[in-house]
Amino acid sequence: MGWGETRRQLADAWKWSELHTAAAAAALQVPVLWTVFWIASINDDDYGSGINVLAWAFFLLVLVLLPFLTTLYAALFTMPTLVLARVAARRTRGPEWLWRLGAVILVSVFWVLVMAGWSAPAPGLLAAAGMLAAFGLLPLLAVAYARRRARIKGRAWGFFGVWLRSAAATFGLCVLIVCGAIAAGFAGFLKDYEPPTLSTAQLAGVWRGDDGAVLNLRENGRADFTDLPLEDPDSFEYVRCDGTGTWSVDRDGSDDAYLGEGPGVRDGVVVRLHGGCDEQTYWTIGGTEREPELFVLFGDPDAGDLRILKKK
Repeated sequence: MGWGETRRQLADAWKWSELHTAAAAAALQVPVLWTVFWIASINDDDYGSGINVLAWAFFLLVLVLLPFLTTLYAALFTMPTLVLARVAARRTRGPEWLWRLGAVILVSVFWVLVMAGWSAPAPGLLAAAGMLAAFGLLPLLAVAYARRRARIKGRAWGFFGVWLRSAAATFGLCVLIVCGAIAAGFAGFLKDYEPPTLSTAQLAGVWRGDDGAVLNLRENGRADFTDLPLEDPDSFEYVRCDGTGTWSVDRDGSDDAYLGEGPGVRDGVVVRLHGGCDEQTYWTIGGTEREPELFVLFGDPDAGDLRILKKK
C-alpha cells in the first residue's frame, strides 16, 4: 500500500464533523460529573469553609471555555484515537470497535506520560490513564453513532445541531441528578454532614499532622506539642510553636474564656499554650466517630491554609 492510499485513509478517518461531535460529547460529561461530585460531597466535612466561592467561580469559567477546551481535547485525544483505530482496522480487516478500545488505551497512556513524566509512580500513572480512557469512551460512542446515522440518513450533524443536542442533554441530566438527590434527601438516604461528638476520654491522646505537627492531649488537662501551627497576631500567616499548655473541650462555642472566636456551632478543643508561646488556638472537631480529626483554618475561609490533625 502506497503513501497515496494511506493519506486517503487518514483523510477519510479524520472528519471535521466528527471532531465537533466528539467535542460536544466530551463537553456533556463535565457539568454532569461536576454535579455528581457536588452531590456526593454533601456528606463531606467542609472544614468550616462553607460554600467554596473560588471553586464555583472556577466552574463557571470552565463552562465559558468548555467548547474551546473540549474541541482541543477532541483534536488531541479523540480524533487520533479514531485515526489509529480506523487505519489499523482497514489494514488488518479486524473489528474497528476492538481497535478503538486498544487505541484509546494507547493514547491515554501516551498523554499521561507526556503530562506526568516517566518518573511518576506506576500505580498513579495507571489510574490516571484509566480515568482518561474512561472519559474518552462517550465521545467515541457518540462519533460511532453519528457516523452510522450519517450513513443511514445521508447527512451528518451540523456544528450547531450537535452542540444544541449536547446542551439539552447536559441540562436534562443535571436536572435529573439534582431532583434525584432532593428525593433521596427527603427519603433519608442522603444526609448532610454531622461532626462527631467526642468525650474528653476520646479526645485524649496523640494527634499528628502530615506536616510534622504533634499535639498530645493528656487526660489530666495538660498538653504538650511540637511544631503546632498557631496564628500570628501580627499577620495573616501562622507560626509554629513547641512547648506545653492546657486544654479543654468547647461545646458549640460556649467557652467564654475563648471569647467566642471559635466556629460557634461545632465542638472544639481550646489549647492554651505556655512556655514562650503564651497564646491559645481553637481546634474544631471533625472527621467521624471512627476516624476523628482536629482542624484549624488560617486566613480566608475560601482560600485559607487548612491544618488537620489525626489521632494515631
